[in-house]
Amino acid sequence: MVETTPRPVPLWPPNEMPGGPNAEGLPALTPYLIEGDHTRAAVVVCPGGGYARRAPHESGPVARWLNTLGLHAFVLDYRVAPHRHPVPLGDARRALRFVRHHAREWRVDPQRIGILGFSAGGHLAASVSTHFDDGNPEADDPIEHHSCRPDLAILCYAVITFGDAFRHTGSMRNLLGDDPPEALRRLLSNELHVTADTPPTFLWHTAEDAGVPVENSLLYAAALSRHKVPFELHVYPTGKHGLGLAQDHPQVRNWTELCAVWLRSMGYGA
Repeated sequence: MVETTPRPVPLWPPNEMPGGPNAEGLPALTPYLIEGDHTRAAVVVCPGGGYARRAPHESGPVARWLNTLGLHAFVLDYRVAPHRHPVPLGDARRALRFVRHHAREWRVDPQRIGILGFSAGGHLAASVSTHFDDGNPEADDPIEHHSCRPDLAILCYAVITFGDAFRHTGSMRNLLGDDPPEALRRLLSNELHVTADTPPTFLWHTAEDAGVPVENSLLYAAALSRHKVPFELHVYPTGKHGLGLAQDHPQVRNWTELCAVWLRSMGYGA
């Protein structure tokens, strides 16, 4: 059972927030904590929305599904346009450090903190999976002492590349601007930055996705394979972009069951 009504927790004090807030006063984390004194693994959820918004159906409902698997969950309200890179990535990094810093209070195992993202939120999850650090022990803010590396990642019809062939142009423009230089596009094309230290990853996509081409997931999976990073990939033949939990799709809806099995194999869940 989830504790009381989840309430957002700001990631920074307002006067210390790098890049300035959105109109909503974000960024923040909303904890969905399971009652009891048992220490559990946790997953940070990044909803999609093309870096222009954050989709509600990829937020709270996903956190509550994770709770049914015995996992604490945290929905990340990261900043979107007009904010640009590196602001959203900074929010994701901060979220992982924040959960680790509060691990004892929230009964989280600091060595089992994953990240899950949909569409542009999947790009953000992949970005922090390939652009992380071990923390800064010299920082005045103790939260910054912690690593921002996720221990695993779940990428759902994720934006991965900003290359010419398969990019989602709307996400790229909202994150990088109308005509970003090639070096910046390559920096945020995450298939180019996978290493042996990239966390194990579960990916799913649909072959007929007209919003974000399935090649995004294929490129990332191929990069994981080259670097011997454990991964699981599922491509469904039908299904539109943005399905979320896909409860109304007769085939795609089983991604949650497959992911639950994978999470248990990774030591996550009840």
